[in-house]
Amino acid sequence: MIQDIGSFRFHNEYKKEIPGKDSRILCYREGEVLLSEREEGGIVFLTYRELQENGVAGDIDLDFTYLFRIDETTYFLASDRVAKKVSDQETVIKGSGKALNELFTWRPISFFRGAFPKEAAFAGITGYQLWQWYDQRRFCPRCGKPMIKDEKERMMRCAYCGEMEYPKISPAVIVGVYKGDQLLMTRYAGRSYKKYALIAGFTEIGETVEETVQREVLEEVGLHVKNLQYYKSQPWSFTSTILMGFFAEADGEEEIRLDETELAEAVWCDRAEIPEDDGVSLTREMMQVFKHGGNKKLEFQK
Repeated sequence: MIQDIGSFRFHNEYKKEIPGKDSRILCYREGEVLLSEREEGGIVFLTYRELQENGVAGDIDLDFTYLFRIDETTYFLASDRVAKKVSDQETVIKGSGKALNELFTWRPISFFRGAFPKEAAFAGITGYQLWQWYDQRRFCPRCGKPMIKDEKERMMRCAYCGEMEYPKISPAVIVGVYKGDQLLMTRYAGRSYKKYALIAGFTEIGETVEETVQREVLEEVGLHVKNLQYYKSQPWSFTSTILMGFFAEADGEEEIRLDETELAEAVWCDRAEIPEDDGVSLTREMMQVFKHGGNKKLEFQK
């Protein structure tokens, strides 16, 4: 999955820190990230050294926000002002005769789904989640005054009324509904994503995640479920979500009553019919777990 970065270690504790010369600088705008074209297919972020050498570093206290560290590599968020300078045609890299925007280009955030190295892809999409949160917390939701960054923890606070805002993380479930050797496969309605998926939905106010599983399955396909078994979780920064995966057995009537506003299709698939897929999402991993018999903790193991 996208957060599986091998031997690399992700350190997300907040620090009041300034960028070093080799710190990676992440630049975003809505739905896009600025990446280098220098290595075909791979991810190369700007370094602080490159910004300094080309006169676009800006104010170190105002234009750069510490995000996290992967092993010893630190990642910083650039302000919109710096991001605009980098993509400006007039900013020329010393000694190359080329503009920065000839070597760095805006790419859709979805690029991180299949990009490498994996630790850089994970850094890029996690940074985007934080960029969205900072961008949407510029003003206090209570009094409307400007918010400021706290220096001790990752939090935005209002100096006028004291309101505190922490990073947005929305809990949601992924549900692999099964009966015997069949798994319920679905396709979303009205989305560009056309591959098979599993039932999913956000946890509502006042309900447990187990209740979310039961409600979402009933709402989307009209089925009751039993024998809920927790599988694992995944941070999914594309939607600022923490996903919790469950397998659940269909209980009683097996007729599918499709909610066509949410789903275009829902079908029972035998293990052999489930396509092979080594994707980056919890959904795709759960499909493969079921296809190949699951693990010893799951009751549907062959």
